Amino acid sequence: MGIDYYNILKVNRNASDEDLKKAYRRLAMIWHPDKNLNTNKTEAEAKFKQISEAYDVLSDPQKRQIYDLYGEEALKSSHPPPSSSGRGYHNNNHHQQQQHPNPDFRFNPRDAEDIYAELFGGGFKDGHFRNGETTSSSAKKAPAVENLLSCSLLDLYKGAKKKMKISRTILDSSGKIRTVEEILTIEIKPGWKKGTKITFPEKGNQEPGVIAADLIFIIDEKPHGVFTREGNDLLVNQEISLLEALTGKTLELTTLDGRNLVIPVTEVVKPGYELMVGNEGMPISKEPRKKGNLKIKFDVAYPSRLTTEQKSDLKRVLGGS
Repeated sequence: MGIDYYNILKVNRNASDEDLKKAYRRLAMIWHPDKNLNTNKTEAEAKFKQISEAYDVLSDPQKRQIYDLYGEEALKSSHPPPSSSGRGYHNNNHHQQQQHPNPDFRFNPRDAEDIYAELFGGGFKDGHFRNGETTSSSAKKAPAVENLLSCSLLDLYKGAKKKMKISRTILDSSGKIRTVEEILTIEIKPGWKKGTKITFPEKGNQEPGVIAADLIFIIDEKPHGVFTREGNDLLVNQEISLLEALTGKTLELTTLDGRNLVIPVTEVVKPGYELMVGNEGMPISKEPRKKGNLKIKFDVAYPSRLTTEQKSDLKRVLGGS
């Protein structure tokens, strides 16, 4: 017989149309190539085509009759095998070759995606399949599952690779539910912001009749001890004395990636003054070679008291009478 279509769909030889549909849907949900993008894609494509061909043959009365009488080779060649193949029958005690049920028949297989669309979406209208079956047996996708992924500011500055171990239920090739563990690798790109979403399609739990949910990780940013992020900019608070605010100062700052910056402050620092250092902020994710700005916000520490002599000197220096 060649290929055993009944075994492929895991149904018996008396399977009804409804049995065939249920078997096809169950297996197609497991082996459709779109559900196996990251693992065993080649195997999935071959299995999906095999499942579709089996359903195509067994769900078509004429194809099924020819297949049952003569097997796969005769079905595809459109000619019954010779009686020596053992697939003839006895009539009046004489071994004779059966005649092909339809000598004009030519095997024309349906497209696998067309079959899938008919039974999972394209084949129904107004909530019903073409044969009147309700869509309650069609596959519906489970709601997405979201999880926070906590990242340090350094992770988001330099980029990082995080491996997440997940445990989920899947349907195996026999349709049974089993639990598997997987390691998902998440590539954190430099410049990603809080709220960025990373989606792993259909990596949630699988259940019969339900397409597995997408698994979504949402970037969350841990507070940093020195820097605060404002969009693509980094903000740092710097305290200086009143004398330094008036006469100037050279600041030394260590960047997130460990470089030392020497920044001269030459202007008089007034309340609310910010010094901007270009291209020393966060990387811009869509333009990796560019960065935002580093903003230095000053806090002037005023002396708690001044002596009479200090006050007099200040008045003289600052032009007071």
